[in-house]
Amino acid sequence: MNNQLTEELLRRMLHQRRCVLAAFTAAVMLLTGCAPQIVTVTVTTPPEVVVVTATPSPSPMPTPVPLEPKVLTVCLVGEPDTLYLYGGSRLAATWHVMESLYDGPIDHLNYAYQPVILQKLPGIADGDAVVRAVRVQEGDRVVDAAGEVVELAEGVRVRPIGCYAEECAVEFEGEPLVMEKMEVVFLLREDVVWADGEPLTAADSAFAFQVASDPITPGSHYLVERTTIYHALGKWRVEWVGLPGFIDPTYFLTFFAPLPRHQLEGRSPAALLEADATRRYPLGWGPFVVEEWVLGDHITLSRNPHYFRAAEGLPYLDQVVFRFTSDASEVVARLLSGECDVGIGTHDADFEPFMLLLVRAEQHGLLKVISATNSGWEHIDFGIVPASDYRRADFFGDVRVRQAVIQCIDRQAIVDEVTYGRSVVPDSYLPPGHPLYAGDHLMHWGYDPAAGRALLEEAGWLDEDEDGVREARRIQGIRTGTPFEVTLLMSSDSPASQQAARIVKAHLADCGIRVNLETQPSWEFFAGGPEGLFFGRRFDMAETAWWFDVTPLCGHYVSSEIPGKGRWYGDNATGYSNPDYDATCQAALQALPGSPEYEEYHKQAQVIFSEELPAIPLFMWLRIAVARPNVLNFTLDSTARSELWNIEKIMLNP
Repeated sequence: MNNQLTEELLRRMLHQRRCVLAAFTAAVMLLTGCAPQIVTVTVTTPPEVVVVTATPSPSPMPTPVPLEPKVLTVCLVGEPDTLYLYGGSRLAATWHVMESLYDGPIDHLNYAYQPVILQKLPGIADGDAVVRAVRVQEGDRVVDAAGEVVELAEGVRVRPIGCYAEECAVEFEGEPLVMEKMEVVFLLREDVVWADGEPLTAADSAFAFQVASDPITPGSHYLVERTTIYHALGKWRVEWVGLPGFIDPTYFLTFFAPLPRHQLEGRSPAALLEADATRRYPLGWGPFVVEEWVLGDHITLSRNPHYFRAAEGLPYLDQVVFRFTSDASEVVARLLSGECDVGIGTHDADFEPFMLLLVRAEQHGLLKVISATNSGWEHIDFGIVPASDYRRADFFGDVRVRQAVIQCIDRQAIVDEVTYGRSVVPDSYLPPGHPLYAGDHLMHWGYDPAAGRALLEEAGWLDEDEDGVREARRIQGIRTGTPFEVTLLMSSDSPASQQAARIVKAHLADCGIRVNLETQPSWEFFAGGPEGLFFGRRFDMAETAWWFDVTPLCGHYVSSEIPGKGRWYGDNATGYSNPDYDATCQAALQALPGSPEYEEYHKQAQVIFSEELPAIPLFMWLRIAVARPNVLNFTLDSTARSELWNIEKIMLNP
């Protein structure tokens, strides 16, 4: 985007919001280099005044000037539909406001979970999470081998004690057998109180479970259906017990966020869905409480005097005002005009079309662009073993060729251009900041086109006629003279992917590999097999992004996930198959978090991946927010539910 286009976009957005002329002039001047019109003001010297000195009378004591309240204005795209914890909202705007009302109860920060209103997270090693043997018989409710809640009957496939994979599942034959169930105990902090001063106890979490269990309460009932017992053990301890067969790898998240029993007990779950006391003015335990909600315009929050971290001086702000906007362009305009201090979108990509404008505004001190990597992993999958009727040369079956390709691509250049240098180049399917990242044990492939060319020649791909494209020479299974010409498939819905693909094409051309770019709408790109291009394994190379939550992505490349042979589902569209990788990844997926095996096997799987390269890691996607320069302590976290995860510590520089 050139200076003229940038100026026009900025002018349009500022006028859209009727921004003040001063903000408009300053922004355009700094972004485009255009000097403002100079206005000359003539100052007249006043006539000489004769001052007569008299005996002064006693001066009254000065009246203290009250401090201005510290108010942060946040512009959101959209408006919450409810602030009720169990109201079933899926709107991003809802969670941003809720972050101010409820601190935790468990935060997901930097790819790991951390307790907030709990003293600790339960763990296998600590003994507050255990797997117990339990005898089951016909008619009992269990979780079967497929993960579904069923009534135990003859023919149902279940996993007996010690079995954590489909291979060892058995059919129930009517005789009692021994399965496993999990028991987890949560210990609450004793200093957390509701915003009205009442203590927050285990009974509040048990009450929330009762509400969540009612069929009329919206949202997922997945955990409720797999729970046999959830009750308070005294004032500060809660116990969760799962159904036999439900061995949950996220057992430390089976805690139900509390509801104020002393305020809501006696009301039906249906009434709670409609009550102002839950939907618009809920009682929370976080740093702020709702003061005012003007529908369609704003929500004002004020400091919670009973916040359990008040002794630390938190929150730093007196008020937070959430103003609702229609889209990201309006957010940017309001920030530049000074109407908002912080701007947050609904999706990580909302600000992507404005990144050049935002980066230039940051360079001139108008705004701050806040970013962090998220859980999106951009990569290129090799078509190692395509579908049997997708006929082309075996370009990528030789691991040396895959290793050559990754060294021929300057992945840092892609990061610098596509993400403005704000992302990272990972060496596996996990980002460097992930607690399971294998780090120095991974094979690191830097940009080394000379080494890439040498590997290609070693594998039999030569450019003897010096036409710039390599041809096969004495490669088993490939006709001599076959040019190394492939197609890189990508989604037409992702401009960033297309930008990265153009860089990949140019770099591979320098190594003698001709790449043709092909874009397809996402519904065609990801259509199921056998007709679909990606999951039908009808591609040479394909650029896409995988997203992960708690479980790392090793399972995307196990042999059992290869689509085809009558079952066109599974994530491993590359066709990559390695028994050692399969065994290591399966062991990692079957181990419970907190056990030594969990970390060991997940790291080993990454090491094999980094050597074998069924895919090329390009970069981690970003989450982005924007703030005025005087906003302090506003940082984004890679996995936090909201950009305002640390709202209690955000402050304004006077």
